[in-house]
Amino acid sequence: MAHKVLDDLFHDTLKDIYYAERQILKALPKMARGAQSDRLRKAFEKHREETEIHVERLQQVFEILGKAARGKTCPAIDGIIEEGEEVMAAFKGAPALDAGLVAAAQAVEHYEIARYGTLRQWAKQLGLKEAAALLGQTLEEESATDELLTEIAESEANREAAEPA
Repeated sequence: MAHKVLDDLFHDTLKDIYYAERQILKALPKMARGAQSDRLRKAFEKHREETEIHVERLQQVFEILGKAARGKTCPAIDGIIEEGEEVMAAFKGAPALDAGLVAAAQAVEHYEIARYGTLRQWAKQLGLKEAAALLGQTLEEESATDELLTEIAESEANREAAEPA
């Protein structure tokens, strides 16, 4: 077996999140269309725009490494997105739909936060200061999106889901 080092792991994980971000770009418009709340719909639309920037930043990190921007299939994000699609189908038109969409979106955000946090630290360890800064910017935006989703859940989505019919 080849001798694998942090640089290899960094590149492999970068390919993972690149694939994930591209899948998320496809899923967000569906989630926005499914949202019943205007506020949640707008949050998904805004995050889609941010995600396009996240993909561009990842492409910059690949350039820093001198590698082609390529993804590798990420079963974790595929499963999280599939669960979100199941929620949309099972709760379409129901009071609990937006709460389910927020939960699905937060599962995505938490995955991304974990990946970006790890990648930023590895970039620092590898002396890739520019890459660490780019990854850190995205980490901050993913965390802000998570906080916004929590606020939407607490202020409206969960409350509406809990109201008796």
